[in-house]
Amino acid sequence: MTTTRPALDPELRELLADTPLMSQLSPEILAQLRQLPSTPVEDLLAHRQADRRELTVPAKDGAPIPLSVLSPANATTTGRTTAAPCVYWIHGGGMVMGDRFSQIDIPLEWLDEFGAVVVSVDHRLAPEFTGTALVEDCYQGLLWVAEHAEDLGIDPNRIIVAGISAGGGLAAGVTLLARDRGTPAIAAQMLICPMLDHRNTTTSSRQYSGVPGVWTGEMNAFGWSCVLGDLTDDAVPAYVSPALADDLSGLPATYIDTGSAEVFRDEDTDYATRIWAAGGQAELHVWAGGFHGFDAGFPQARISATARRTRTDWLARLLSADSPA
Repeated sequence: MTTTRPALDPELRELLADTPLMSQLSPEILAQLRQLPSTPVEDLLAHRQADRRELTVPAKDGAPIPLSVLSPANATTTGRTTAAPCVYWIHGGGMVMGDRFSQIDIPLEWLDEFGAVVVSVDHRLAPEFTGTALVEDCYQGLLWVAEHAEDLGIDPNRIIVAGISAGGGLAAGVTLLARDRGTPAIAAQMLICPMLDHRNTTTSSRQYSGVPGVWTGEMNAFGWSCVLGDLTDDAVPAYVSPALADDLSGLPATYIDTGSAEVFRDEDTDYATRIWAAGGQAELHVWAGGFHGFDAGFPQARISATARRTRTDWLARLLSADSPA
């Protein structure tokens, strides 16, 4: 039986035609992918009036967690307040690859637009580290940022946790941790095509298995097997696989977007639905014809520009003193 799938956006389909795609990941392929160069952040900062600070903070086990702090060169020129909003950025990469500069062009748009301080965390990766190690690294970095908000020029009441793909899943896990531990305060969570459910059993997971793609069901299963290690299904914490959380009440304002033509479509829409059911505030966008990470991979496409602008507009409402998100 042939699996039917939503059609790709025509412009994205043309752009994707020249992109090498694969259907599966393996330890050997992962080793090769990890050899690819990091995003050249220097090029992204060259035309910006921004200050860059590199530091490390301790993980729970004492290991160093690198953080990059990217700040407007003169935060007082934003016209709002000396203390700037903060975007705490968690990169994508299926839990198994990427670094703190991956997809960094996305939050840098908010440095430009709002004078936000962008802090990007370099959490440890699976399979070398498993279970809650990754989300705890991200949480410890966030905790340090909140505790040093004054030194960083950050308004502690305007910290947004944001991430893409695996980073979106980790952002959701960090937000659950912060809620349950009572600190730090998070003003909003921005979950971009987030990786939320280790079970990989939704309709969209099945639709995008067995075919080459940007991120397939098989690749998703590989990433989750790496991060879960020896954990059995009944022992997976919701902080690792946020779709497992029984209670989604008490979360900050949430933005979720995804594509109609990707693995994470159904788990992402379900997460938004369950936030609403718990009385929370969530804005959900499912971009017709969008594949996984389309606006990160092809920001020049019309649908990508619209998706990015829509996220920025939501943040503008959130950060405005005149109207709530």
